[in-house]
Amino acid sequence: MNLKILLGIVIWLYGLSVLKRARLSAFYFIVGSAGLFFILTAISRPYWVWFFTHAVIHGVALFTELTNWGQIMFKMGLVYINNVGNPVIMSIDYECSGIIETCAFVSLVAFYPAYQRREKVFYGVFGLLYIYLINVLRLNVVITIVHFGGGEAFFLAHSVIGRLIFYVLVIVLYYNVFTYSQLARGLYQRVADWRDRLR
Repeated sequence: MNLKILLGIVIWLYGLSVLKRARLSAFYFIVGSAGLFFILTAISRPYWVWFFTHAVIHGVALFTELTNWGQIMFKMGLVYINNVGNPVIMSIDYECSGIIETCAFVSLVAFYPAYQRREKVFYGVFGLLYIYLINVLRLNVVITIVHFGGGEAFFLAHSVIGRLIFYVLVIVLYYNVFTYSQLARGLYQRVADWRDRLR
């Protein structure tokens, strides 16, 4: 681990302890979640990025195998999209992996004061899976548009429509988990009740 990251973690932990002793809960949440986000993104390279991009590639591969609208080059992280005009090669990299959005969500959940520890773990895992699935959905929408619309539609599909779908669905997640927390707690309680019934 980089010495700068290690030093940053020590300063961040000390700052959190000071804020907790001073009972400044709003600043504790802000410093805690922002610091954890920067730490997670800093230590995510190269292993977590590799894991997230390959998980997304395998999710997209299921769609391309069913539709035959593209081929996946797993080692290079590329998607070859078939279409009538000129085929397009889409690269699934750091930006397409969804790791930034996942780190942001997990960081906020970890320091969100309305939830107990088990609820934070539940929503952290739920958010991670949700962001992964909507990211795969976004890329599948891009493949579909490019397959039918040709190479000229790639920019519109990837940079406008795909991102719009992704961020609208991320906002839905944030609204349900953070803004409308009573409903979110209800979801956790329903899952906990279901788990208890299975025992």
